[in-house]
Amino acid sequence: MIDYGAPPHRLRSSLVSLELISPGFRFMVTDDDKIPGRIMHAKQKTADTLNSAVRTCTRCNLHLSRIHALPGEGSLHARLFLIAQAPGLKEDGEGRMVIGPSGKILDELLDAAGVRREELYMTNLIKCRLPKNRRPKQDEIDACAPFVEKEIALVAPAVIVPLGYYATRYALKRSGLSTPEARKGFSALYGRLFPAGGTKIFPLPHPSALLYNQSFKPKTLDHYRKLKMLGSDRDPQVSVARNPSHV
Repeated sequence: MIDYGAPPHRLRSSLVSLELISPGFRFMVTDDDKIPGRIMHAKQKTADTLNSAVRTCTRCNLHLSRIHALPGEGSLHARLFLIAQAPGLKEDGEGRMVIGPSGKILDELLDAAGVRREELYMTNLIKCRLPKNRRPKQDEIDACAPFVEKEIALVAPAVIVPLGYYATRYALKRSGLSTPEARKGFSALYGRLFPAGGTKIFPLPHPSALLYNQSFKPKTLDHYRKLKMLGSDRDPQVSVARNPSHV
């Protein structure tokens, strides 16, 4: 879904991303009024090609057990770019992002934050369902990483929002930021904003955590409510952390 109301300055910033993803892409314009429509058309065409590549991917053995490989979905001009871990049973069956039990919780959290799904872009770190919902293997993350990178380049978000441990570790490492040595240290990163070059990283707990422990809900709600400010054009009133490994 394209956000036809995206401001022109956000659209202009997409030119570099489009050339990165589509080497043959060339864009020339002499009339600023024509920029939004032309860029939106080019971004959607690039997204369609990328999505097709995801759906037909055979880069790792997960393609042998999946029903659907899921590309990202949402606004191609979103300021907030969410990265979940992998499709679940319902997502794999229907070929749509975050619609199972975790999806219901995510909708509740977004509603509490005053944020609509249509304002976001959401993707998965792993594009295929993990058998028995096991943990992802590094070679599977590596196989999907080029797709994630192209999605980030295409959307050019202001804030990358990884959900849970694996997505947070990936988002920080791809930006050259250090990470806690132990997995349990990642929970201290949730709800903190980390500068990463031209973008920011805002890790959040995965909604599925609330399926197993409702005691996390008050703190999780507090973290998710910050998305409203981060999704606006105003300077976010969120504390900025400098070193994820020392939070």
